[in-house]
Amino acid sequence: MNAVATTELSNKALTARFGRVVQRDPLWVRAGLICIALVYLFVLVFLPLVLVFVAAMAKGVAAYWSAIVDPAALDAIKLTLFISFASVSLNLIFGLAAAWSITKFHFRGKGLLITLIDLPFSVSPVVSGLIFVLLFGAQGWFGPWLYAHDIKIVFAWPAILLATTFVTSPFVARELIPLMQAQGCDEEQAAITLGASGWQIFRHVTFPNIRWALVYALILCNARAMGEFGAVSVVSGHIRGQTNTIPLHVEELYNEYSSAAAFSVASLLALFAFATLGIKILVESHTARNTRIDNTFRSLE
Repeated sequence: MNAVATTELSNKALTARFGRVVQRDPLWVRAGLICIALVYLFVLVFLPLVLVFVAAMAKGVAAYWSAIVDPAALDAIKLTLFISFASVSLNLIFGLAAAWSITKFHFRGKGLLITLIDLPFSVSPVVSGLIFVLLFGAQGWFGPWLYAHDIKIVFAWPAILLATTFVTSPFVARELIPLMQAQGCDEEQAAITLGASGWQIFRHVTFPNIRWALVYALILCNARAMGEFGAVSVVSGHIRGQTNTIPLHVEELYNEYSSAAAFSVASLLALFAFATLGIKILVESHTARNTRIDNTFRSLE
């Protein structure tokens, strides 16, 4: 059976069910839209990434490796990995707690809580960094007390962690809230009637239903944490070897006209992004496969 006959049979089936034939867009419309998407991705995504690696290798492999293993670059890598891990861990706790409270309980101020969760999306990262400077800087609200007790937050890693956690805080909660709202509370209520505790309900009922969405949210959160520049730039102080993350180290090298070294370190950040993207694709494929299996079992029932 050729493609034309298959299409006619499909249209007849759709006509019998819905009373009309579903019209396909003309070929030129589909081809034009596909070309626009491909050109857009080529110009804004693929070409810049290729140029980053080309510029990184401009002075050879030896210069590339030397820029990567430079002590300042290694310190920036270590700090970036530490801040990413810590901020993702904090957002995991906050996101789960926020999603659970919003979807499982009714209380006053729920709308305000949802608005506050979305706030980092609407506030510029630079502004968020300035907020932490006003709070914990030498002339800030808590600055004199922190100075008196020899506690350093601004221009040290705690401020970087606070700023990164702030800008990435909505990812986990915003990924889980719609899913948990769609799932409802029927399974949890059934577990309560059977005498399950709160931890048992979360472990055996709630978590299996949200685990892949949670992994996806953590991947997005980690990607944003590694690449954060604006808020971190304000609170870090740009101290080489101490408070420079990878994006800040790249900027510093570029400002010093060490463009090859800057692109070398930037390519490392791109490799981290590719690794994150690969994990994201694996999670999405696994989620899609589980969805197909669940739909198959439901159709058999």
